[in-house]
Amino acid sequence: MPTYNYRCDSCNLVFEATHAIAANRPSCPECGGSVTQVFLVAPAVHGSMARGREMAVRSLEPKPAAGGHGPNCPCCR
Repeated sequence: MPTYNYRCDSCNLVFEATHAIAANRPSCPECGGSVTQVFLVAPAVHGSMARGREMAVRSLEPKPAAGGHGPNCPCCR
């Protein structure tokens, strides 16, 4: 069965769920709210392909607020 990533519409929790394609979306495990599918998780890869997948996943994360840490911040790498 495929693994899907979801983001809660209420509390913004990102979590994974494994279920059949035709199954209904799960509820948020934290608050029980409705969720939006973020993307389908690709199979595990190694080497340079893994770095590209990690960068793609990071590009989908919400951007930090003004005055927060950024992509070039040493503690956020």
